[in-house]
Amino acid sequence: MNSIGESCNELKKEYDSCFHAWFSEKFLKGETNESMCAPLLKVYQQCVKKAMKEQQIELKDVELNYLEDDKKDESGS
Repeated sequence: MNSIGESCNELKKEYDSCFHAWFSEKFLKGETNESMCAPLLKVYQQCVKKAMKEQQIELKDVELNYLEDDKKDESGS
C-alpha cells in the first residue's frame, strides 16, 4: 500500500522494511526494544503530516470517518 503522499512512498518502504526486520529478527525472539526503526518512523511521520497539510486533510476528519465506518460495521448497515 502506498503512503498518503507520493513523496513519502520511499520513506514508507524504508520504514516498513526496517519494521519487518525488527519484528522478525528481534521482537519474535524476545527483544522488545523498538528504537531500531524510530529515526525512520519519525522522518516518515513528518512526511505524512506535511502531505496531509498540503492535501488539507485533518487528522480529526480521518478519525471521524474511521469511527463512523466502525459503527456501520457493528450495526450491520
